[in-house]
Amino acid sequence: MLAGVALLEGAARLPWGLQRVLGRALGGVAYALASSRRHAARVNLRLCLPEMDEAARTRLLRESFRDFGIGLFEFARAWWGEVAPMRRDVVIEGLEHLKELQAQGRGVLMVSGHFMTLEMCGRLLCDHVPLAGMYRRYRNPVMEWAVKRGRLRYAAAMFANDEIRPAMRHLKQGGFLWYAPDQDMRGKETVFAPFFGVPAATITATHQFARLTGCAVVPFFHRREGDRYVLRIAPPLEDFPSKDAVADSARVNAAIEAMVREAPSQYLWIHRRFKRRPDGAAPPY
Repeated sequence: MLAGVALLEGAARLPWGLQRVLGRALGGVAYALASSRRHAARVNLRLCLPEMDEAARTRLLRESFRDFGIGLFEFARAWWGEVAPMRRDVVIEGLEHLKELQAQGRGVLMVSGHFMTLEMCGRLLCDHVPLAGMYRRYRNPVMEWAVKRGRLRYAAAMFANDEIRPAMRHLKQGGFLWYAPDQDMRGKETVFAPFFGVPAATITATHQFARLTGCAVVPFFHRREGDRYVLRIAPPLEDFPSKDAVADSARVNAAIEAMVREAPSQYLWIHRRFKRRPDGAAPPY
């Protein structure tokens, strides 16, 4: 694993143009070899985008793997490389919403989805606000150490997904916290809420964080457009949280769905989002 981390750190320092070329090639290899993940992505696209014909979904599937390959280099560069080339042409819309909440001393839960641009755009946003993040621990301790060390170069703090109390304390103290609640996380408190019109097991943590800390919940859109990154911060969700965890989870899913429709190829379609079904039926994969 040490050799693997060293290889990734070396890849993080390659020129950005070369990284994109290699990333597209790597994505093509992954498309050819990762048959189970390719199948999961194909099923997800069929369920979520039934209005597209099969040929269009196949094109999107191939494009998503190319963006997946580029995203691996973006992750590595965000953790261990330099982002000066990205800073030259970044567009940030709605930063005033965060500045206003910061002036109020109010905690902010920034809700996004698992896009391949998430790490790079999170780092770019850290140039403007002290953003912390939540993440799933790596099973390998070497990778856990290396990635956490890389993230802490720019993030205000990092909380593993089992460090709920410290994360809540951070929000209560007026901190900013990035969070992506768009995966089926077994063992967590979940409800079934629509995602692209399909019932999806959805973690209720966004509702719970807001209820217990009084933080604002702010949708965070981000995507890559050619050579530039576009970040958009929406106004805080109004009347959130409500007393209904299902309704709140549906609102969060709807916000993430809107993000996906803006940059569908950059979303992590390979995750088995619908592996648990509300009627106990077999998953569609």
